[in-house]
Amino acid sequence: MTGFTTTLARRALLPALAFVLGGTALPAGAQTLRIALSAETTSADPLNYALTPNNSLRQHIFEGLVDLDADLVARPGLAESWTREGDREWTFRLRPGVRFHNGQPFTAADVLFTFCRAQNNKDEVVQSYSRIVRRLEKVEVLDERSIRVTTKEPEPLLLSDISNLTVLPQSLINQAKLDFSKGEDCGFAGPWPAAAQFNDTSAAIGTGPYKLASYSRNATTELRRNDDYWGEKPHWQVVRMTPVTAAGPRLAGLLAGDYDVVESPATGDLPRLRENAGFRITAKPTTRQIFIQLDTGRSPSPFVNGGQGKNPLQDARVRQALSLAIDRKAIESRVMDGIALPAAQFLPDGMAGTIPGLPVLPYDPAKARELLKQAGYPDGFSFTFHATNNRYINDARLAQVLAQFWQRIGVKVELDAMPSSVYFGRRGKREFSVALGGWGSDAAETLMFFSTWLMSTDRERGLGTSNYGGWSDARFDDLAGRAKVTMDEAARVKLLQEAGKVALEEMPVIPVQFESAVWAFRKGLAYQGRVDQTTMATEVTAAE
Repeated sequence: MTGFTTTLARRALLPALAFVLGGTALPAGAQTLRIALSAETTSADPLNYALTPNNSLRQHIFEGLVDLDADLVARPGLAESWTREGDREWTFRLRPGVRFHNGQPFTAADVLFTFCRAQNNKDEVVQSYSRIVRRLEKVEVLDERSIRVTTKEPEPLLLSDISNLTVLPQSLINQAKLDFSKGEDCGFAGPWPAAAQFNDTSAAIGTGPYKLASYSRNATTELRRNDDYWGEKPHWQVVRMTPVTAAGPRLAGLLAGDYDVVESPATGDLPRLRENAGFRITAKPTTRQIFIQLDTGRSPSPFVNGGQGKNPLQDARVRQALSLAIDRKAIESRVMDGIALPAAQFLPDGMAGTIPGLPVLPYDPAKARELLKQAGYPDGFSFTFHATNNRYINDARLAQVLAQFWQRIGVKVELDAMPSSVYFGRRGKREFSVALGGWGSDAAETLMFFSTWLMSTDRERGLGTSNYGGWSDARFDDLAGRAKVTMDEAARVKLLQEAGKVALEEMPVIPVQFESAVWAFRKGLAYQGRVDQTTMATEVTAAE
């Protein structure tokens, strides 16, 4: 992980450190922290949807057996230690003295309940969490402080995956006896807790440093410090997290003193902030890839050539042409103002499984036009490009530029940009043909991206859960599938590199860039930022 972070930090134009800027210092002894989020949360249910704003909220209230630090390194969480026997059996020793927000002690029965509930969450979106549990063969409570997990196949990234399964109290189903061996429902007919119960706070009972006082998807969510927390007590007594999806109002709120920390200030505003001595900026290189996902599984495709005739996106030459039309270096300098890394492949150089030394994906519009001609589209074709306009850094502006690049090679593009609250639901239903995407890895290797976004969809094995384009390639599935069950890192890396070569040749997903996450905050505060782009009040401290 250290090598990956160092590589990104060296190559990103905006270093991962704080700049001393201007404004009014935070009053001494202030106990309320006000954060403006760049995107809305969709639920307070920690097992609902694995979006970054959801994760930011979740990690304040709930905890998993394993924690990931700011650089994605696994460390003890609610499990104080773990051991592995062979390739498939893991035993977790649970931390003593931990209590839920309602005062009940944390035990292995709560872990079993959490795994069972993840499989029985009717409100879950795109198998965000159930995909993890469906890959487990056994979950056995050994005693109150020990639980054994046996996977169906070797799972080299189990610790990263399991960090996302934040633990809930079994008392949410009145202590009903559960047995993982009795099938997906663990022998319990229900009802299981629903998202609405988390959103009204009645089921939002975790072990984390904050309790959920009130939740609103479209307004301020309030957290209150858990003074009985087992770990280091956070400084802030109250945390208010408000979604402000437009960059202009976020910055205006910071300058006016309405917020103490804001996510993702517009890149065009960074020079202005640098000139103001009362604010600071932190930029952190991340694993978040911004890409275009193409519908290769349907013909016709709903938004290609008006939904009529053969789907050109099923031809790899067409997909390569769309990639060759993009000038990623120009995007970095003119659209992103230097806070993005142009993509050479599907994750940044330095992560396990990447192909060393690849140059930025080429810009060659003449070759793109020739490939379209070879594929039988000398006059191009047409499609609607769907994108968010409030989720990723400069996403609306980026989408406009991408559309312009494609039109220069004769492809007629209609852009339909919409709020993320609408976009993600529609994308999950596979309504789009060409869609902007973004994804940050929870682990420092390409396996997670490959198994989630590129492998053929297999619900029972939890594979291809975000493969909305329907791509399926036997060569890729074989290589990535073997990597997925290879515990030896060197052998796994070699397989992943070969799989990466296939995916770059076939280009079902077109990599564009990797974001650097940016935060702006008032003088008197310090925040180092996180690779996963979450904003953690527990890590916002007084500046030294």
